[in-house]
Amino acid sequence: MTFEPLASDFYSYESLLGARERAAIAELRAWLEAEVRPVINGYWERAEFPTQFVKPLADLGVLSYAWDETAPFENSAVFRGFVALELARVDASVATFVGVQNGLVTGALSLCGSDEQRAEWIPRLASGELVGAFGLTEPLSGSDSAQGLRTTATRDGDEWVLTGAKRWIGNATFSDITIIWAKDVEDGQVKGFIVPTSTPGYSATKIEGKISLRPVQNADITLDHVRVPESLRLQRANSFRDTASVLRLTRAEVAWAAVGTSIGAYEAAVRYAGERVQFGRTIGSHQLIQDLLVKCLGNITASIGMVVRVSEMLDAGEQRDEHSALAKAYATSRMRETVAWAREAMGGNGIVLEHEAARFFADAEALYSYEGTREMNTLIVGRKITGTAAFV
Repeated sequence: MTFEPLASDFYSYESLLGARERAAIAELRAWLEAEVRPVINGYWERAEFPTQFVKPLADLGVLSYAWDETAPFENSAVFRGFVALELARVDASVATFVGVQNGLVTGALSLCGSDEQRAEWIPRLASGELVGAFGLTEPLSGSDSAQGLRTTATRDGDEWVLTGAKRWIGNATFSDITIIWAKDVEDGQVKGFIVPTSTPGYSATKIEGKISLRPVQNADITLDHVRVPESLRLQRANSFRDTASVLRLTRAEVAWAAVGTSIGAYEAAVRYAGERVQFGRTIGSHQLIQDLLVKCLGNITASIGMVVRVSEMLDAGEQRDEHSALAKAYATSRMRETVAWAREAMGGNGIVLEHEAARFFADAEALYSYEGTREMNTLIVGRKITGTAAFV
C-alpha cells in the first residue's frame, strides 16, 4: 500500500518514519477512511461506541506496537505518535479508546505489573480479546489525585477489599477489566489493582448528556467492598509516583491526538473552502478564509514539531514530566484555537455534523481537559522553570 504524506504535515515530519512504519500508517489510514469516517458521525450523534472496531484495530497492530511482548516489528515513539495522530484526524473518540486500552491500561500493566502479570494480561489486551479501563479519577478527586484519592484498599489475608467510587472512566461500560487505583489504609500509599468487571460489588453506570467525545463510554464506577486477590494487585505499584509514571507515558500521546484533532478540523475546512461558492467564487479564494487556514496550519506545524521532539526524547530515555506536560498543554491549547478557526471558516455550516468540523470542535474540549488540565500541566512546567512548586 502506497504511503502518501499528509498535506497538513507541512514540514514533512513523516519523513522521519522508517519504511515499515510508513507502510503501517498507510494501512491504518486506508482502514480509517474506508470503515470509520463514513459511519462515525452517526455513532457520535447516538453517543454509542462502535465496538466492532476493536478487533480490526487489534489486527492492524494499533493495540500492540508499544510493548515488547506484542509489537509486530521494532518501532519508534514518533511512529506511535503518528498512529495516535492518524486515529484522531478521523475521530478523537476512537483515538481515546485506543489511548485508554493501549496507553493507560496496558501501560499500567507494563510499568507496574509483575512479569507474570505482563505475560498474562498484555497479549490479551493487545489482541482485543479483553477491553480495559483505567480507574483513577473520582467524583471529588481529579487534579489532586496524588493526595485526594478517597477509594480505599484494605488487606484481608490474601485478598484486598476495595471501597469507593470513580468517575469519567473511559471504556468502563463495556470493559472486561478495570485498573483501579486505591489508597492502602495501612500505609496511606496509592496502589493499583486489576479488577475483573464481573466481580461482585463492582458496577459501572454510563455518564449521559456529554457534548464532547460522545461515543466514548465514560462511566461512574461504584466499588462496594469489592474483593480481589493479592495476585491481582499490580506488584510494582507502591505509591502515586508509580501511577504518575503511567500518566507521563500517555500524556504525550494525548498531545499527538490533539494535533490529529486539529488536522481533522483543518482538512475539513480546506475541503469546504474548495467547494463552497459565495460571491461567484469558492470561499478558498477569499483573503480572510486563507488567513484562517494559514493560522490553522501554523498551529498544527508548531505542535507537530513539539510532539515529535518529545517522542524522540522518550526513545532516548530523556523525557521527563515537564516535557510531556508542556507538549500536552501547548498542543491542546493550539488545538482549541485551530478547531474554532476551522469551524469559523464554514460559517453556519460549521455547526453541522455533515461537514465534520463541528465534531472536532466539540471533541477538542475533552482532550483539552483530560490527562492533566492545561493549568496543572502549566504548574508542572512552572515548577521546573522556577524551582518552586506552586501547587496548592
